[in-house]
Amino acid sequence: MKTVLAVILFILPGMFADISDNIAAAIRTGNAKEVSKYFADNVDMKVLDQENIYSKAQAELILKDFFTKHPVKAFTLAHKSAERNDSQFAIGTLTTANGTYRVHFLMKKSASGMAIHQFRIEPSDD
Repeated sequence: MKTVLAVILFILPGMFADISDNIAAAIRTGNAKEVSKYFADNVDMKVLDQENIYSKAQAELILKDFFTKHPVKAFTLAHKSAERNDSQFAIGTLTTANGTYRVHFLMKKSASGMAIHQFRIEPSDD
């Protein structure tokens, strides 16, 4: 019984990990494929000067290209909101080999859970 309880206590917190933290971890490793798992079917995306509404697959390719050209050194979440009106957002600072960028993503609740509907990478003002 103690073993079962220990397993439940070990696994349970991971099952309810904040989606923002999962996305941040994927950004931190420059893993576009992992980030794209959280994209909605269509994403309002801006990466530097490239801005449009992209399909999930297109958005993944754009993000992969960015990570290839700008290898990630670090990513920290500066702020993440509580879920309100079925949406949540997060803002972070991305440090790459080529500079520092502000990352913003907005998630909305859908039938399958929270999904990224807006994703932006813009040069940092700092």
